[in-house]
Amino acid sequence: MINSVSGTAHTPTPTVAPQAASTNQSVAKPQAAVPSDTVQISSAAAQALKEAIENPAQTVREAASGDQVAKRLLAKEAADKVV
Repeated sequence: MINSVSGTAHTPTPTVAPQAASTNQSVAKPQAAVPSDTVQISSAAAQALKEAIENPAQTVREAASGDQVAKRLLAKEAADKVV
């Protein structure tokens, strides 16, 4: 069987894309974080943290003014360099 070909081109029917989201759907709102736990550190730990984050120049100034913790830290660093 032979089908006749007409002179007009077949244009495909445009397809309608499905809607991504309905406008009446509610969007989940993020919940605010409520702090329920507290952390307390000892004064020794607070001092160690302070010493750990200060710059070397500050440590030298504190050691020069008589701070025993700064002196021990500088002595420890000097011993580590020798080894």
